Amino acid sequence: MILPTRRKLVFLMFIFTVAAAVPKPDEADKKERTLEKDLSDKKHYENEGHNVEYDHEAFLGEEAKTFDQLTPEESRRRLSLIVDKIDSDGDGFVSQEELKDWIRYTQRRYILDDVDRQWKTHNPEDKEKISWEEYKKMLYGFMDDMDASEQEKDEEGFSYAAMQKRDRRRWAVADLDTDDLLTKDEFAAFLHPEETGHMRDVVVLETMEDIDKDKDGKISLDEYIGDMYRGSEADTEPEWVQNEKEQFSQYRDKDGDGFMDREEVKNWIIPPDFDHAEAEARHLIYESDSDGDSKLTKDEILGKYDLFVGSQATDFGEALARHDEF
Repeated sequence: MILPTRRKLVFLMFIFTVAAAVPKPDEADKKERTLEKDLSDKKHYENEGHNVEYDHEAFLGEEAKTFDQLTPEESRRRLSLIVDKIDSDGDGFVSQEELKDWIRYTQRRYILDDVDRQWKTHNPEDKEKISWEEYKKMLYGFMDDMDASEQEKDEEGFSYAAMQKRDRRRWAVADLDTDDLLTKDEFAAFLHPEETGHMRDVVVLETMEDIDKDKDGKISLDEYIGDMYRGSEADTEPEWVQNEKEQFSQYRDKDGDGFMDREEVKNWIIPPDFDHAEAEARHLIYESDSDGDSKLTKDEILGKYDLFVGSQATDFGEALARHDEF
């Protein structure tokens, strides 16, 4: 069945909030569960030099992964239109807060698009709220034609019944007013719980359920590595696997008992207290603020256009080529 197969893939991939670059061959099996990801998979500083491609991807978000050839003149023109969007209060300056908000928006744009698309799919009449029964019928209606054993396990050992039960639990947590109906904002929290504060305990619980194979309520080193690496005993372990084993022992398993409990899993997948967007906004202002007033004019941003949107030696971001946005 096409729907269950597609849904299965969505289910397995929901926790990834930022699309990853194509992995190196020895990292192809590595699964990243950390929610607070960096703004780019490029290194910000490399060989003691500043890598502007990090800032380019941080500023443009997901759309920076596809490039169009633009002249510097056209690049500056379209960047100028983006600056007008960032300057939300229209005072002619881009503050650190406005720049931080823009960076967060670009990083979340694909999620917003996904919520819009799925809201329209599940709510074609554009009602204020949708019910669990409506959602369940559309997504799990195929189960009505299955017997109990098929619902519990398919040919790959995958349980649609368990998936529905998990979605039902997540729906209840997203439903803040407990009317069993979700507004669009609540639906967004249901679809992307990693993006919403009150949903993050659900993410931790689901992560535990995925990795804790023996269901003892904690995660061993073997379970932790097994979630990311599927090599056989005859294979030579990639270097990153050894690094992950060291990470587990030195940082993940904080009490040194050989396991991660729920609080340690939470500290792993939701690292506390570092705001990548704020740090990047502060850096971009430091690099571009020629008069030292801690805010940027359009001229200051355009004067550093290579920092924000690329350089003449590379392609420029797709966001600058989307005519329909300007």
